[in-house]
Amino acid sequence: MYQQTIAAEVAFHGVGVHTGMPVSLVLIPAEANTGIVFRRRLDDGAVRDVRAISANAPQGDLSTMIGDGDGVVIATIEHLMAALYAAGIDNAIVEINAGETPIMDGCAAAFMAAIDDAGLVSQPVKRRYIRVLKTVTVEHNGARAEYRPHDATRFEVEIDFDCAAIGRQSYAADLTADRFKRDLAKARTFGFMKDVERLWAAGYALGSSLENSVVIDVDGGIVNPDGLRYEDEFVRHKALDAVGDQALAGSRIIGCYASYRGGHRLNAMALQALLSDASAFEYVELPARRTDPVRHAPLVAVAAPAYGPQML
Repeated sequence: MYQQTIAAEVAFHGVGVHTGMPVSLVLIPAEANTGIVFRRRLDDGAVRDVRAISANAPQGDLSTMIGDGDGVVIATIEHLMAALYAAGIDNAIVEINAGETPIMDGCAAAFMAAIDDAGLVSQPVKRRYIRVLKTVTVEHNGARAEYRPHDATRFEVEIDFDCAAIGRQSYAADLTADRFKRDLAKARTFGFMKDVERLWAAGYALGSSLENSVVIDVDGGIVNPDGLRYEDEFVRHKALDAVGDQALAGSRIIGCYASYRGGHRLNAMALQALLSDASAFEYVELPARRTDPVRHAPLVAVAAPAYGPQML
């Protein structure tokens, strides 16, 4: 019920999945009510702070990014934000020397492990939660997402790809730190071999490799020699992304987020729709339990390394 920060600084080194450029990132403890703030160190020595909130996040399809409106942008923040959100960190400075976070091995596992090693510090200020009061729905190009009332922080994610390796998969669960570590943290980003040349030509995916992405060939097979980490790794990664994108609410959400064929853009649209409707939510300091039960149709999940943090 109280705000938390990380107990010690932790450093990460890697490459940006889109830029292919080296990047260093340090998680730094922060005072209560700071929120998650990215501190971008520019090449000329200047320092710019950008708070990780929805208002600072332009919508995109390939990754989640934030910017200060004056040219400073930090991209591909979703995996780190998911780890911070799932671990229960409310306040931290993310010091970074590039415009994209390190992709590590394509998921949130390295970030989550480092947070576990560093530990958390409880702060003497109560958390403020966003409690969903009514259903808010958005649709975009055949995809659909909604927020609806629920007693906990819940994600229900369903994907549907015309691809033998993926097909239709779903994942549904209330979010806890342990469940995130077990179910979602190791699920890697994925892409299709047929899209690689197009992305390269557009200046994206320059740092993508079999070490940080699941790659699907033109025949629908998995290129990675070690195969998948979960039978339904694809939907689990989409759920991981949804957790990271929801973290931009600025407060922890008590409610259910459900999506069908979603991605970063749809996640952002749904969150912005919720936050723009003052009748759809309320701020509470303590998560009071509802007296009327909220029922959900059951959803069943169906399936159709060399990176490490440095404690400072």
